[in-house]
Amino acid sequence: MIRYLIVDDEHMAHQIIKGYCDLLSNMQLMAHCYDAFDALDYLRENTVDLIFLDLNMPKLKGFDFLRTLPNPPKVIVTTAYKEFALEGYELEITDYLLKPFSFERFLKAVNKAIQVKQSNPTTIPPLTSTKTGYVFLYSDKKHIQVKIDEILYVEAAGNYSKVITEKTSILVREKISEMVQLLSSEDFMRVHKSFIIAKEHISAIEGNRIKLADIIIPIGSLYKINVLKLIKG
Repeated sequence: MIRYLIVDDEHMAHQIIKGYCDLLSNMQLMAHCYDAFDALDYLRENTVDLIFLDLNMPKLKGFDFLRTLPNPPKVIVTTAYKEFALEGYELEITDYLLKPFSFERFLKAVNKAIQVKQSNPTTIPPLTSTKTGYVFLYSDKKHIQVKIDEILYVEAAGNYSKVITEKTSILVREKISEMVQLLSSEDFMRVHKSFIIAKEHISAIEGNRIKLADIIIPIGSLYKINVLKLIKG
């Protein structure tokens, strides 16, 4: 379960974010905070995995609030101001959503956040389990929950990608470059311009080929260094 906090001075923003989160079974709202000081008071006694953070708030701005946290959780910025994006990524935010944002764009940001390891959650020691066991993929006008450990590989298909699992194949409207950002580098690796593979499903590496179960995946020359690093540990 992903415990989240909404920090925004606009009531409508709270309604939209909570409405989107309510569509996902793994999201638990912990508190509504309408300025940064409310959030600071809450975090002194509680912990969350994810903060949806507005920037232009009274009293204390979003990034100034973020700088006060010694070990911040994952942060998704939700703002109408695109000019602060670079500053946000320098503060290691997970994603930067420009209002108004669609559910599909919101879902991509959440998926990215829950796949990143939480090395120092706010106010509590590191979790023993560092990754969420599933991801939501949008395909055929519905959101499909897929277990991470069942994904074998992802294959580029033009402006789409095919996610191949142990049980099925799912076509998603995401380029493979976007899938790289979505899937954790701890568990997945790009080995070709058209392929991302799950490390745990590798059965053998031979020459310029990787074997996943009975499937052969080519290794691209530009990505061979990734495979060599994996072999050397």
